[in-house]
Amino acid sequence: MSYGWNDVQRIAEELAEAHSDVDPYSVGFVRLQQMILELPDFDGTSGRVGEKVLEAVQELWAKELD
Repeated sequence: MSYGWNDVQRIAEELAEAHSDVDPYSVGFVRLQQMILELPDFDGTSGRVGEKVLEAVQELWAKELD
């Protein structure tokens, strides 16, 4: 089942699984957006991406790694 930009928790979980060795706060927004677009089943046309969405993803991703 695909998911999009509004599913920030799911994005964070997928990033934590795919990139458990990466510090989320070391990733710039351009690279973060690219990493998200590369996730399996991610639909980049669903919802809107902006700085606030990417910040939320970073925070949730960091929490997933704790």
